Amino acid sequence: PQCCLHSRGMFPRLSPVDTEAVWLLQGWLFQHQPQFWGPAQIRAVLGAVPRGRLLVLDLFAESQPVYTRTASFQGQPFIWCMLHNFGGNHGLFGALEAVNGGPEAARLFPNSTMVGTGMAPEGISQNEVVYSLMAELGWRKDPVPDLAAWVTSFAARRYGVSHPDAGAAWRLLLRSVYNCSGEACRGHNRSPLVRRPSLQMNTSIWYNRSDVFEAWRLLLTSAPSLATSPAFRYDLLDLTRQAVQELVSLYYEEARSAYLSKELASLLRAGGVLAYELLPALDEVLASDSRFLLGSWLEQARAAAVSEAEADFYEQNSRYQLTLWGPEGNILDYANKQLAGLVANYYTPRWRLFLEALVDSVAQGIPFQQHQFDKNVFQLEQAFVLSKQRYPSQHVVLLPQLPQPHAFSLQRLLQLQDTHLRLHLLLLQLDEGQAGEIHGVSVLNLLLA
Repeated sequence: PQCCLHSRGMFPRLSPVDTEAVWLLQGWLFQHQPQFWGPAQIRAVLGAVPRGRLLVLDLFAESQPVYTRTASFQGQPFIWCMLHNFGGNHGLFGALEAVNGGPEAARLFPNSTMVGTGMAPEGISQNEVVYSLMAELGWRKDPVPDLAAWVTSFAARRYGVSHPDAGAAWRLLLRSVYNCSGEACRGHNRSPLVRRPSLQMNTSIWYNRSDVFEAWRLLLTSAPSLATSPAFRYDLLDLTRQAVQELVSLYYEEARSAYLSKELASLLRAGGVLAYELLPALDEVLASDSRFLLGSWLEQARAAAVSEAEADFYEQNSRYQLTLWGPEGNILDYANKQLAGLVANYYTPRWRLFLEALVDSVAQGIPFQQHQFDKNVFQLEQAFVLSKQRYPSQHVVLLPQLPQPHAFSLQRLLQLQDTHLRLHLLLLQLDEGQAGEIHGVSVLNLLLA
């Protein structure tokens, strides 16, 4: 095959420069285009290089390992890699069971050629627990025997002191957001919160949302004892962000159901809470940590420039990366982030425009046209990218008695806590996977009662 000729032609060009050269190859091509990369094509590429002179990164091995279907890369050495994150998205996510057992399974695979472990995320600075476990596994012969005990210990090390509620919160997160399994699991946040709104958005998740809400409550109850820990304050904010993300999905489901049933009052209620309560609350909370600021993100881009014109160019590219990716919305929302400023001036206007279109549709008896909405909302999206508006790069101090540099809006957290507590009590009455109805009464209607 042609690919064999390319491989045979490539390696001889390395040897004259370095007689001991090793070709480092990402195995992603075999995983990403399986319709082309059949057994014959894979053998042609891997066999064209002397054995041991090609080192393959099995890039997404925690979810879709390639070594298992290539006879351990046809005898070429490989590194078992955890990819975990796509697009640098925010969102609590992990497959800790798969990560914990994956390297050992690869090592024990028949005729295994695994020579090490690695990490290959598209974005960092998120889900530290996942990377902490992966780093530890590089020094272990066997998997961690008890992950529940491990995450409890992780929380104690992270906060500098053990706390029963914090440990319980982390065990709930372990069995929910950090317990993704199967090939469908990808660390790419597709929450309605960060997607261009439509009536076809998928809100299905692999975990019970009530575990997230209960973990949030437990971290909040830990705050008086642990608030001096910067890591705790970061985790509390991140878990608050996740809880709001879950609530946005629930209110979206309620608004969509109301629209399809042509119930204008219910649509106004659910849509109003989503776009005029939850999203502003989320933006306010995110503004209390400099790591969740759009201004910080843009300043990093500008700082790499050597002139003002170049700084403007880098900033615009940075805005594109977070949103449209390219001038035509080429990979829309691929690298979405939940940042103060981005929530307020990008996600919130999109949601308000969408909900206004649904309300107009019901009130006037005209069908909602997604293609027309896409054209209209693109104008908002493009205006954000082209805007010259400056955003703060310093967090807002909302609770001065907490040590700097992190602070939270306690009042807003308590308001959100009240919402989630009522939701949690209702969710506990639901069977696993049951739709949001209790005796025919909408969960969110009960919430707002």
